[in-house]
Amino acid sequence: MTRIPLTSILTAVALLAPLPAVAQGDAVATRASQAFADHCFSPFMTAERAQEVLASTGARVDFYDLDPLSGGPQSPVTGRAQTEGTDRRCEVAFDGAHGALAVEAAIGGLIAEGIDTEAPVPDSYQPTEGTDLLAARQLNPNRVAVVHVGTRPGPNGTETFLMVERLTPRDPDK
Repeated sequence: MTRIPLTSILTAVALLAPLPAVAQGDAVATRASQAFADHCFSPFMTAERAQEVLASTGARVDFYDLDPLSGGPQSPVTGRAQTEGTDRRCEVAFDGAHGALAVEAAIGGLIAEGIDTEAPVPDSYQPTEGTDLLAARQLNPNRVAVVHVGTRPGPNGTETFLMVERLTPRDPDK
């Protein structure tokens, strides 16, 4: 995994146009990456909304929110098991190797939401083979989000994934 300073990436992405066009067969990758960028960093996302805006792109979706910050309904864990120490996951996955497109989308989504304060990546998150981006961002003084983007084996061969998990709040007295 190549490590590029976040400030360089954020500057480059901020100057870019919307996600580049890709071959017709890669339309799901483009739609799903853009939907992730547009919706997964929003505190207003719900499981119902995830199905509406994420799954409708043709992507596989894994979403839960056990402590909605927006005051909306709780969205229980329905996909993979809950990651210990998190209370929210928003993930899309789709067929093919589209790491550069996915990284560009994830960083663009962070920029659009103003989530730019770096935080240390917790030890419980490690790059895997195929990781293109693994980063943590401070959401507020007690909350951190971890973004993981890359490729991995999927049901139809290689798949690209974009995931953000929100960690449970830290005890401010610690």
